[in-house]
Amino acid sequence: MYCDFNIKEFTKQLQNSCTKIQTKKIKKNNTITTYIKNRNQICILVNGKADLIKYDINGNKTIIETLKENDTFGEIFFPMTTNSDLFVIAKEDCEVISFIFDDISKKCSRTCKFHETLKTNLLNLFIKKIVNQNIRIELLTKRSIREKLKSYFSSLSKNSSIKTFYIPISYTDLADYLSIDRSAMMRELKSLQEENIITRKGNKITLNK
Repeated sequence: MYCDFNIKEFTKQLQNSCTKIQTKKIKKNNTITTYIKNRNQICILVNGKADLIKYDINGNKTIIETLKENDTFGEIFFPMTTNSDLFVIAKEDCEVISFIFDDISKKCSRTCKFHETLKTNLLNLFIKKIVNQNIRIELLTKRSIREKLKSYFSSLSKNSSIKTFYIPISYTDLADYLSIDRSAMMRELKSLQEENIITRKGNKITLNK
């Protein structure tokens, strides 16, 4: 799907070569970026982990997306009507490169070949993003907590091609990610284990059925 596009090698070269790329290092628990209306920024997480989060008017937190190394994020992927609706928070120390989508069509002052590579491979970045967002949409369309959990576990199992895997986030964050109550989620996990559908030890999950 992504042809021969090596995003890890590409970002390493791009950040050292293109004048339109900004690089920053963010400490754990700090804000990487706040989404701003009409900015059209694209960011690539070079290393580390982060969450794209949103708070409603009652202060309830929802994790829109969990981000890992080489994932992309930014306003370009979301319709923005106001500033400060969405935040990206570092879950551990992170390094991020960013650029403005509107600058892609502008010639780099160094006329760097990596700027041209970015334009050529932008579709690959978008395809990867669309795949990840579709997975999230599928999870949220499930009607019950049980269905959401089983669908999430199934996606992790497919990614690792094995029946035993580790949940990559905390249970609190998982509840926020699935938009469900944590206490109700933990009760459902207990039921799944009692019915021998899963075996759970900490964040380690084994699918039995």
